[in-house]
Amino acid sequence: MALPNSSTPLLPQGSTFVTPSFLWKSGAILVATGMIAGAFGSHALKRRPGITPEGLSAWGTASHYAIFNGLTLFVLSMHPRFSTHKFAGPAIAGGGFVFSGSIIALVLWKLKFLGPITPLGGIAMIAGYITLAL
Repeated sequence: MALPNSSTPLLPQGSTFVTPSFLWKSGAILVATGMIAGAFGSHALKRRPGITPEGLSAWGTASHYAIFNGLTLFVLSMHPRFSTHKFAGPAIAGGGFVFSGSIIALVLWKLKFLGPITPLGGIAMIAGYITLAL
């Protein structure tokens, strides 16, 4: 077996993890996460000490973005051209997880170091959506 070098691709040639199934499953996880977060935010989060109105608003944003991006991934998984696009779907999925997940962690645990990470998730999502228009 040859050792990898600088010209070795990250993924084996001819294989791709971007499949309609990957997008569908990622979408299902994002939608479920958004729904769970929304339900938790509506019922239990308000009673937690230290949760501010701004935190509740941010929580709602994270929940909504997870659901919207998950639904987008469902639609992409059925599209004849974009269901195997190497960038758009993974960027939307990864960006959605980073964006929503970092906001949830910020609100729950006050992990301030995640603040600068949230926009990176947003940028990834936006790049994925712009790629669909090209």
